[in-house]
Amino acid sequence: MRLIPSERKYLEILRILKEHREPMGAKRLSEILAERGFVLTDRAVQYYLRYLDETGFTQKVGNTGRILTREGMKETESALVDERIGFIISKLERLAFRSTFDPVNGTGDVAYNLSSVPEDEAPGVVRSFEKVSKAGYGFFSSYRILDRDPRIPEGQVGILSLCSITIDGVLQRSGIPVTMAYGGRLAFEGKAVKGFLDLIGYRGTTIDPLQLFISAGLTSIRELVASGSGVALVNVREVPVPALDRVRELLAQMGRWGFTPPVGMGVRVFNTPQSAHHVSIISYSGMNMVGHGVEEGYHIRTEIGAGNIQFSKMQNPG
Repeated sequence: MRLIPSERKYLEILRILKEHREPMGAKRLSEILAERGFVLTDRAVQYYLRYLDETGFTQKVGNTGRILTREGMKETESALVDERIGFIISKLERLAFRSTFDPVNGTGDVAYNLSSVPEDEAPGVVRSFEKVSKAGYGFFSSYRILDRDPRIPEGQVGILSLCSITIDGVLQRSGIPVTMAYGGRLAFEGKAVKGFLDLIGYRGTTIDPLQLFISAGLTSIRELVASGSGVALVNVREVPVPALDRVRELLAQMGRWGFTPPVGMGVRVFNTPQSAHHVSIISYSGMNMVGHGVEEGYHIRTEIGAGNIQFSKMQNPG
């Protein structure tokens, strides 16, 4: 038995369960659904869950909540593409709205990516992250190791790294309209930028462009860190031309707290699409740390834009 495609509430519940690795109960599901525009009572969510249990798409785990079954995973992955387009950027925009970081005094919340790695690989992954940070190709200079988190499977270690959507939150809170336009692969030779190899628009994709580049083996961050020649992951944002001076000021303030300065900024930067009305901001992605670890052979699973955290908790490793 398959879901009726128009039943978006069912599909949204399945997607939420897919995004979160731990069992989820009706109350938490109801909260997340409300954030996405689906206002349902806990009782209503329970009704949907019972139906999903009957279809074989979800399974109850004791009193802790539901998880997706293999059939549920297939159903989620085969959901109508047009319903999935825009999901990634919508998720990032929500995180930007909740990012309250103040670059003047270094307080407030920032957005993060959540990685899980096998316990025996964790020391190597940490060293891998540090190489990227020291070489200056990360979005932020530090990371945080989680002592415990329900989202991290048994036998795994969690690592938080900052997500560059934090920039969008800073700009928005200063009244500057900002659009996350592209995720891209930026080529370097001898530490000098050669230009973009690929750009994928966030608003026209069903998956995160940067995760796609990593999983497809289209980065060479390890070579870049070692020699200055290689391919890094970056994000391209657009702001109105009149905001340029204020944007420079805000990003310089962020730099004092450990955020890496943009690779480039202007009406036409490298070989990005040119606009007379918008300035492009090219910033390193927090996923360069993850990509470097994957290239070094570590098994890393990462949720981009997994949540928000107080900036003070991210300033010192471990």
